Amino acid sequence: MPQVEITIGGRTFEVACQEGEEQFLHAAAGMLDGEAAALTGQIGRMPEARMLLMAGLMLADKTAAVEDKLRAAEDALAEAQAKLEAAAEAPAPEPQRVEVPVVPVQVTDALAEIAAQAEAIAVEVEERAGSAAPAANPPTDDPWGELPEMSVDRS
Repeated sequence: MPQVEITIGGRTFEVACQEGEEQFLHAAAGMLDGEAAALTGQIGRMPEARMLLMAGLMLADKTAAVEDKLRAAEDALAEAQAKLEAAAEAPAPEPQRVEVPVVPVQVTDALAEIAAQAEAIAVEVEERAGSAAPAANPPTDDPWGELPEMSVDRS
């Protein structure tokens, strides 16, 4: 079992730990040393046992606060998961048909009026064009157009 030397509150201690746990022991001793340093800064020098007791109690208080926050976070997570599961299990809402007029009525009325005016103008243009100029090739009764006459000798 390895022996690890740690310093807490300016005092050195030799502590035994399991193989591979040295890093964790140093980290824990660092936390305890931080609390001891805060105590000696506020109160001054005190007996070793009292300093370790007070530093340990301060760390325990911090740990309890963190555990309370953890419990609250776990409760919030459980509540959120329950809501998520309820939402996933709930049937999908029926789709609703929503009709939204895309073009306002005033615009469609104006477009209809413009279309009627355009048709009237087109009819007038056709009438004027038909009466003003004679057809270049008037229609004939012959659907093939004018074909030259051919004579055939049957003698």
